[in-house]
Amino acid sequence: MGFADDAKNKAQDLLGKGKEAAGQATDNKDLQAEGKADQAEAGLKDVLQKGKDAVESAVDKLKDLTNKK
Repeated sequence: MGFADDAKNKAQDLLGKGKEAAGQATDNKDLQAEGKADQAEAGLKDVLQKGKDAVESAVDKLKDLTNKK
């Protein structure tokens, strides 16, 4: 995963945690939900990026195997 993508996802996750905490502190259910949604989106992006990285790695390995013949 690229460092920039990882940093953006972590920032979005932390922002979501902050929104959720602020929503809990002020009894604002909408802000809580928005924070949880931000965290979920960041988590999904992280999972998708890791999957993309795994596929790219597998493709590279296959290319290496076919070039050795």
